[in-house]
Amino acid sequence: MQLLNTLYITTPETYLRLDNDTLRVEVERETRLRVPLHHLSSVVCFGHIGLSAPLMHRLAESGIALVLLDDNGRFKARLEGAVTGNVLLRQAQFQRVADPAFTLDMARASVAGKIKNTRQVLQRGAREAKVEDEAKVLTRLADDLAAALRALPEVTDLDSLRGVEGSAARQYFSGLSLLVRPDQRAAFTMDGRTRRPPRDRFNAMLSFLYAMWMNDCRSALEAAGLDPQVGFLHALRPGRAALALDLMEEFRPWADRLALTLINRGQLGADDFVLREGGGVLLEPDARKAVVVAYQERKKDEINHPLLAQSVPLGLVPLVQARLLARAMREDGAPYVPFVAK
Repeated sequence: MQLLNTLYITTPETYLRLDNDTLRVEVERETRLRVPLHHLSSVVCFGHIGLSAPLMHRLAESGIALVLLDDNGRFKARLEGAVTGNVLLRQAQFQRVADPAFTLDMARASVAGKIKNTRQVLQRGAREAKVEDEAKVLTRLADDLAAALRALPEVTDLDSLRGVEGSAARQYFSGLSLLVRPDQRAAFTMDGRTRRPPRDRFNAMLSFLYAMWMNDCRSALEAAGLDPQVGFLHALRPGRAALALDLMEEFRPWADRLALTLINRGQLGADDFVLREGGGVLLEPDARKAVVVAYQERKKDEINHPLLAQSVPLGLVPLVQARLLARAMREDGAPYVPFVAK
């Protein structure tokens, strides 16, 4: 099934090998899982995972992406076979990124989608808040994000746009802890967004979820024939999947929502995290598995796509958006419309 065609490996010291047309998963030399290769489009490995050379060759030959992430979900490497996709589409993409006006419009759309979706997270929190003062704080922050949205059309350069986005993100994260259930706040306190490494449990969970969304967005762009390295909002740097980061911006609030659900329902607790020397925090192996399962289940949720005017599984939305991006690259007068939840 297309929503479940990514294999996530989260158990430390797991070894993956090729067994005829099957990927075999071993832990302490004991076979734990066999997956037919034709069921897979990508394999994502977290932390210290071993792989045989024959398996890596076969994955590349079969067009199955191999993604290596560290324990916190930070991207380390990606193995792929021969580059596919429409060369004319990529040529159009390279031409578009050289157009300052088009670049600014695309970056503005990415930021607008992110702010609209984060604002909805705060508005929902305000409606459900049990304490009036907290509801007022969340409402004020949502109003601040509305002001940021109104400022976007007046932005005339990328640096200013990034400044608006950064300010909006700080406002949003300043209120996110108020959406945590009161009895869980001591364990899941959050003082802004931190990464590399995450400095608290909430940020550790967000980094892990963002890494999975990033992989799905990158895969969606490649499926559409676009180059994930060449984006608009995020500066171009060697090794940075700038367009995948651009696309992921509108999906970050979905990761935030899932993190809050896992915390507030008691599915993850303080003991599911490791506090490392130096202040870094990461998920325990069993907790990583729980988050992956929850993430895959969430991707099955049916979401009303406003542009398509029909219901679409959340896991397919990055593929839809990647194709809308491709349309914007090819056609004049076809602006990119970010996905905004209703």
